[in-house]
Parts: sequence; structure tokens; C-alpha cells
Amino acid sequence: MLTDLRIKNLALVNDLAIQFGPGYNSITGETGAGKSILIGALGLVLGERADRTLIRDGGGHCSVEAIIDTVGLGKAFHVRLDQNGIDPCEDGQLFLKRSFSATGGNRQFVNGSPTTLAVLASIGEWLVDIHGPHDHQSLLKAARQLDILDAYGGLEAQRNDFAALVDQQAALAAQKAGLIVDEDAYARELDLLRFQVSEIESAQLKPDEEPELEQAFQRATHSARLAELAVEARRLIDNGEPSATDLTAALGRALQEMAGIDAGAESLLTEQSAVSAQLADLGAAIADYAERLSLDPAQMKRVEERYNLVQTLKRKYGSTLAEVIAFGGQAAKRLAALEGRDEELARLNAEAAKLDEQIQALGQALSAERKAIAPRLVEEAERQLNDLGFLQSRFDVEIIDPSELGQAEAAVSRTGFDQIEFLFAPNPGEPFKPLKAIASSGEMARVMLALKTVLAAQDRIPVLVFDEVDSNVGGETAGVVGAKMKQIGAKRQVLCITHLAPVAAAGHQHYLVAKEIVDGRTLTRVAPLDGEARVEELTRMLGGGGAAARQHAESLLDSPK
Repeated sequence: MLTDLRIKNLALVNDLAIQFGPGYNSITGETGAGKSILIGALGLVLGERADRTLIRDGGGHCSVEAIIDTVGLGKAFHVRLDQNGIDPCEDGQLFLKRSFSATGGNRQFVNGSPTTLAVLASIGEWLVDIHGPHDHQSLLKAARQLDILDAYGGLEAQRNDFAALVDQQAALAAQKAGLIVDEDAYARELDLLRFQVSEIESAQLKPDEEPELEQAFQRATHSARLAELAVEARRLIDNGEPSATDLTAALGRALQEMAGIDAGAESLLTEQSAVSAQLADLGAAIADYAERLSLDPAQMKRVEERYNLVQTLKRKYGSTLAEVIAFGGQAAKRLAALEGRDEELARLNAEAAKLDEQIQALGQALSAERKAIAPRLVEEAERQLNDLGFLQSRFDVEIIDPSELGQAEAAVSRTGFDQIEFLFAPNPGEPFKPLKAIASSGEMARVMLALKTVLAAQDRIPVLVFDEVDSNVGGETAGVVGAKMKQIGAKRQVLCITHLAPVAAAGHQHYLVAKEIVDGRTLTRVAPLDGEARVEELTRMLGGGGAAARQHAESLLDSPK
């Protein structure tokens, strides 16, 4: 549910923070007080297009923040957040923020992660339905109507099974497409794959051989220079005039004479002896290194050829030997599939035929279930519409199976064969029209209210917002509207802007939107109402401050909630 909404610099709002409660929240106020600002702000933070003319004069930029409790949302919603690179909700709280400036800057965040407006809007569709003159109404979308019908009938499991079969069918089709090519292309690919596999396999590569090969290649390439340097090093140690060995011996004689005079110099003589021994060891190691440098031409050629082969394979198939080997494995699999193309196609075709049978059987069963469920939904929806004043209105669910029209291939989707449309005829003698074709926002809102009442247990969107649901409503129907709001509020959170006292009085919480002048500027304020303040607001809505109106207001609040 929506727990917090904060608005800054939007129209008449300077800085406004509202905390909403669970259940049914009624919102009232005089015309022009700014009730529509709340709906507009909520739409903005859910991804609707920003109207920069609404930025408060002198504000420079506008921002809207919302906190939504996501405890009741399923795993799929949180998977969607992760797929879009959004941090998970902490303590079940989803934080949304939208800001934009008069100069064109536009930013949006979900749980502190910056995101695109499209992602924000897609997340908003999971959270809030706004029903009014400037809304985004998920129930008007054919896909959503199908979701609702299936949820009403408890058909989610069958739909998921059908979607899994369609996914398998698509995967098989992709495999077949990779095998079905023209003969010239087939022959060319075979030749290429055979060459690639042979070239890589004949090299007998090892993933970890490259460092040692690199070292051997460098040694072979520069062996002449290395031999020269080794000879020079040996000369400096043994054959120079003077050599390092001669100098070390002279140093030893000097230190020995020092030790004969001063016993404290004996440690220096010990160190000189160690240096002399190390110098001898170094000379022997250089001699051994020089001997190993003496590669015969055949061996040097083998090292160079191996090195060049590895570099060539890396240029063709991957930046590392591991990637080259992996490429070879994939090429070998593809080669095996192509060489056994006829057998593989036969296997795939047999599997596809079996899948087609399963899809047809499950799809037809799903269609039959939908056609059986639709009349029950129609009956319940019409009962709710009658309660709301549409005494002679008609509601219908049209289900079309394109396969019956010779469009079977085009009809298959992950949701089944059917196309669906909610239809409505508000008056006798008028034909049914798609729900989205209803012109009156008041009619639209009440139809939505009727459907939401029927589907309260199935619809997963946690927050419903109604605006103008009381348009052209009065008398007993107003009380019914309030009762419907409260009934839906038992399942999910409802925010309703209303001008009718019976509708407002049914709310579990009541908020008053009012204007006030501060420092010469008009501001919109929102305050929760309770007790005497709520009675006074309901009295105003009933037409005045007389005793009868007040008594009526009190009676509305005393009615069972």
C-alpha cells in the first residue's frame, strides 16, 4: 500500500507530506482546493509525462516521492526490480522519486537507483490503478482483461503450463532454423567448420601452455645475444683484468690482515668468504645457463613454429587459448549437428509435432474454461452495476478464438488462443461497445468500481485510486458507492476523491484538502480528519451548517463500517 507521499513545488503545493492508512482513504475538499494535485503527483511518481507548466512559480524544480509497502506483492515483482538493475526493497518498502525542472532536467529513482522513465512506468503498473479523467487504466488493456478473467477463474496454472509449451516450441523453431539453409550455404558452412575443427584439434592445445611457450620463444629468438651476455658475465667474474674473483681474493687478503691485528674484524672476513663462495656459484650457474642456450636449429624452429601457430589461432578464434579451445568445442558440436542434419531435423520435427498436439489440446481446454467462466463474471459485474445505479445496463465479455477464423498460427501466444474484450452497454437499445470506448469518465469510473468489487480477491494491484466515481450519482446510489469502496478496501488500499458525503463517510480514513494563504501566497494543505472536524466537513458537503445537515453527517459516521 501507499504509506507516504511527499510533493514539492507542484502547482499550489510548496512542501506537502501525507501519510495514508490501510483500507479505504476518502479525500474531500472544496472545488479548486487542489485535490487533483494529489492524483497528478501520484501519476508523476508512477512515470506519467511531466507538465513543466505545473512547477510552482519560483520553485525552479518539482519533486514527488512515494513509499509503498510491497509485502503483499509476489516474487515476480521483485524479480522485475532485479532485472532492471534496481536495489531490492529494504524491510518491504519501495521508494520512488521523480524530479524535473523548468529547464528540462528529468530524473527518476527506484530504491535510490537511477532509472529510465519507461522502467518507472512499468513498475508503476504493478502498484497503482488510477481511475479518473487523466488516468492509466490497466483494465482497459486487452491483455489485462485476459489476466483478470483468468485470475477470476483460477486459471493461472493452466496459463503457465501453456506458456511453457509455447516457449519450448519457439526454442525448437530456432534450432530448426539453424539447420535449414540452402545447399550452397550448407556446403560452405560444412567446409568451414571442418577446417576450423581440424585446425584447432590438430594443434593439441593446452590452456596453460602459453606462458612457458612465450618464455621459450623469447629465449630462442634472442639466444645469440643471451650467449654474448653470458660470456661477458663469465669474463667479468673469472677472466677480466682484474676479474671479480681477483678483486674478491684481494679483498680477502686485506681483511685477513685486519683480523690478524684486530679480532673484531673476523666477522668481516667471514662475510668476504661467503661472498667469494657466492661469486663462484654464480659463475657456475652462468656457465650452466650458457650451455642450455645452445639450442640446435631444429629445436629453435619447432619453438618458433609452435609460437606462431598459437598466435594465429588466437587471432582467429579468441584472445586466450581457453577461448580458442572453447570455440573449437562449439564448432565441433555445430559440425556434428550439420553432418547429422537430416536425423536432427527429423528428431526436431517429431518433437515439434508432439508439442503442437499438446499446445492445441491445452489451448482448447483453456479456451473452454474461459468461456465457462465468462458468464459468471458477467453476472456478478452486472449485479454490482445495478447497485451503482446502472439498473438497465449490460456488461459482457467477448472471447474470440482466432483459430476458429482460420488464423491458428497467428493466434498462438503465451496466453493461449483467445482474444478478449470487455463490452458495456449503459442504456437499453444501445449496442455493446468496448469498455475503452465509454466516453463519460463518471460511467467509466463506476464500471471500474463494479469490476474491482467483483475482482477484489483476484486483482493483485495493491493501490486503487478513484476520481469522479460519484459523477451523476446521488441518493441511495451514493451510499452504495461508499459501501463498494469499503468492500474493496478490505482487500487492498483505496484512495477516493469524492464530493458526496455518504461516499466520504464510508472511509476508514478521511483527508481534507484545503487552500490557505501564507505570506501572500496560496498553498494547498492536506490534513487527516477525525471526530468533530470530520463531522464539520461532512456537514459542509451536505449543503450547509444547519442542524439537519449536521445530524445527517453524524448518522453517516454512526453507520456500521
